[in-house]
Amino acid sequence: MKKHILEIALEVYDSVSELPEEIQQLMEKAQQSRDEAYAPYSRFKVGAAIQMENGHIVTGNNQENAAFPSGLCAERVAIFHAGATYPDVRMDVMALTAKSLNQEVNTPTPPCGACRQSIAEYEKKQKSPIAIYFMGETGKVVKASSISDLLPLLFDSSFL
Repeated sequence: MKKHILEIALEVYDSVSELPEEIQQLMEKAQQSRDEAYAPYSRFKVGAAIQMENGHIVTGNNQENAAFPSGLCAERVAIFHAGATYPDVRMDVMALTAKSLNQEVNTPTPPCGACRQSIAEYEKKQKSPIAIYFMGETGKVVKASSISDLLPLLFDSSFL
């Protein structure tokens, strides 16, 4: 039996103020979007902002539904909107932030599994990584240079 060790590299910043100025602005857009999320059931609001190659910023937030599986996460709202609106424009950077109406979220909150898979699809489509910065409401910010850092054994069309 041969062992393989997978390693990932993530950058960790102590706060938003340590991020490059353009990423701080992108995170601010994600925070604004987060505050507009429709989350009456979970009371957990998430916002996403995507910086497109053409300079446009596309935002999204979670949208819940009483039929729970019918809702969508902020990441998928944003990435599907970007894919539909700018189908031939590369997505360069995604900023994510989460906030609970029940308690303070001060740990970085990464995308869920379904969102990771959706991000992977768009990275494969555009043949380039999407940097992902994620945080809670306050505190540290984590940067993954690609979804492969968060989903190292991803499933893609090569398996079909």
